[in-house]
Amino acid sequence: MLELSDAQIGGWVSSFLLPMFRVAALLMVMPIVGTQLVPTRIRLYFALGICLVLVPNLPPMPQVDALSLPAFMLIAQEILVGVMLGFVLQLFFHAFVIAGQILATQMGLGFASMVDPANGVSVAVIGQFFTMLVTLLFLAMNGHLVVFEVLAESFVTLPVGSGLQIDHYWELASKLGWVFGAGLLLVLPAITALLVVNIAFGVMTRAAPQLNIFSIGFPLTLVLGLVIVWISMADILAQYQVFATEALQFLREMARAS
Repeated sequence: MLELSDAQIGGWVSSFLLPMFRVAALLMVMPIVGTQLVPTRIRLYFALGICLVLVPNLPPMPQVDALSLPAFMLIAQEILVGVMLGFVLQLFFHAFVIAGQILATQMGLGFASMVDPANGVSVAVIGQFFTMLVTLLFLAMNGHLVVFEVLAESFVTLPVGSGLQIDHYWELASKLGWVFGAGLLLVLPAITALLVVNIAFGVMTRAAPQLNIFSIGFPLTLVLGLVIVWISMADILAQYQVFATEALQFLREMARAS
């Protein structure tokens, strides 16, 4: 009869389950995989498959009792690390959502919203378009593979059981303002063009008050806004590469915060 000691069970738990908590936390929070479109059971199976590949190549794990307080503390630490890595990716995707929301408000489409099936909230149509666009670009340029590479490197740069330097994380968190700046820079040319159009309508109304400019101003602003969005798509790839590089570099810095 096979008999297992507490030390053997604790070794198996620490060598497999502790990395799995970090991987599963990342998959539960990160965009695309961590959305409502992917069932939770599928995400858990995906985390299990990643751990089966990673565990044989990981450094030695700390030996702890499976049901002890230190084990629960390590589990909480691994979940926190995975959630923080996924949160950085969420901020990167939401920069494009913010850009779409700002542009939709400026061109008069702020009231045209739809339910985002990934997050279950109502967003502007332009914001949803930008979300689908950045998702396709992220997958087409193998951004998900870079994320999994950073996840695998995090077990070396941020080993299981190592202490977390909270001050370093606070320093990294102070740099998250680039997300909102990125959202504004994405649509700044379009906002400037629409501002010029609105100023032109204001001058025409002031010069000829008898003309009902605002009766045609709204549909014309809407049409011109769509044309401007179509023209700005020619440069969206270059902008995406800049922001994606910065976001993934920030992700690597977060994984090295030990």
